[in-house]
Amino acid sequence: MAKLKTGRHTSALKEARKAKKRTERNKAIKSKIRTSIKKVEEAVKNSNAKVAQEHLSVVFSEWDKAAKKNIVHYKTASNQKARLSKLVVGITTRQLSTK
Repeated sequence: MAKLKTGRHTSALKEARKAKKRTERNKAIKSKIRTSIKKVEEAVKNSNAKVAQEHLSVVFSEWDKAAKKNIVHYKTASNQKARLSKLVVGITTRQLSTK
């Protein structure tokens, strides 16, 4: 490997560039997940089961993709999916019992 005048190897510089790119990509994906979670929680707060169910499927997909790419741990994804499912099922059953 060639060395630069600064004394750093070019491979180290390239790895730093790659790490920066990956970090930005991972941040974007995690941000997207958090935004989707907020949408589900907002729908649950407003007792809108239909909207919550629609957003829940989107969140499930995003969690699964992130876990598949090792952006988040697969057990973290599973726990969060279970937590959100419980919220949505709770408002769904509440709406059915009040009818």
